[in-house]
Amino acid sequence: MIGCGVVHGTHCDALANVDGAKLTGVYDVVPERSKASGEKYGVPAAESLEALFDLVDVVNICVPSGLHAEIGTKAAKAGKHVLCEKPIDVTYEKALGLVEGCEMAGVTLGVISQHRFSTDMRQLHDLAHDGSFGRLLQGDCYNKWYRSQKYYDSGDWRGTWALDGGGCLMNQGVHYIDMIQWVMGGVKAVQAQTRTASHERIEVEDIANALVEYKNGAVGVIQGSTSFYPGMAERLEVHGVFGSAVIEGDRMKFLKIDAENCGQGLYGDGVNKQPTPSVHLHGESAGAATGSSDPTAAFGMQHQLQIQDFVKAVTDGKPPYLTGRAALEPLKIILAIYESGRNGGSRVELG
Repeated sequence: MIGCGVVHGTHCDALANVDGAKLTGVYDVVPERSKASGEKYGVPAAESLEALFDLVDVVNICVPSGLHAEIGTKAAKAGKHVLCEKPIDVTYEKALGLVEGCEMAGVTLGVISQHRFSTDMRQLHDLAHDGSFGRLLQGDCYNKWYRSQKYYDSGDWRGTWALDGGGCLMNQGVHYIDMIQWVMGGVKAVQAQTRTASHERIEVEDIANALVEYKNGAVGVIQGSTSFYPGMAERLEVHGVFGSAVIEGDRMKFLKIDAENCGQGLYGDGVNKQPTPSVHLHGESAGAATGSSDPTAAFGMQHQLQIQDFVKAVTDGKPPYLTGRAALEPLKIILAIYESGRNGGSRVELG
């Protein structure tokens, strides 16, 4: 484990329940953090990266985002497999360098995107890709969270372009941006507005809104914030000609697909009277077509599932479920949104 900050405990706890691997060492540039983590988890606290490399087969990188590629590349050159937290890095050039460096070294690279291991999220992805929704029309992503000024003041790297790489999109929103592009089949272009609206002493955005065009011709919205007290559950909305779905907090809150009846009557379902809306995001009703309560949405469970998948990929010599190259896609989208925001909302096409 490289980096013993807030998120590393989630990884360590998840790893304790993974078959075929175990924690064998920790390292942080702050020796006190290394020591505290080593004592808590009963493993050596290495005094340097090189010393840690001698203890492990795989490095799990939980340092500030702008250091992911630098440390991951060093590990790859030392022959270590690499699993790193999101985003893969904060610039495309550095991220691609990490991908290519791991490929050249012949080591496995994975990037955390634990929501891909949600049962309900996979169901949504499969429905979108097997034609159940018919032609996809729109896919929306909302990540309206809250972070206080104390949060940004808690670390010198937070809210900086160099190490955080961005704000509410790069740090917090990257997960659900990855989910919506995965479900919808990739992003073609964006037009965006970004603002630093409610925080001081940060360089990055705390509100962002983007119009999205997907590769399949569908449209959508990406919204992110760390300004909206008290914070709301992250949400995806997907619409096709045969139906709609809403995922909130990784749980399917609404799902209705009916290819046979959706075109009947004036308002669908063979009725000529305006139906009562049936989406209830804050408590279900008898009229709501709700989905399951996803047991994999429990905090930490999805990390365990992804780490287990990565361990199996290493031992079997096969790619993990989420490869380093796949992790480049949400990064490209976020960087395109930033470019559009800097240029007055101009249309930016993704390569």
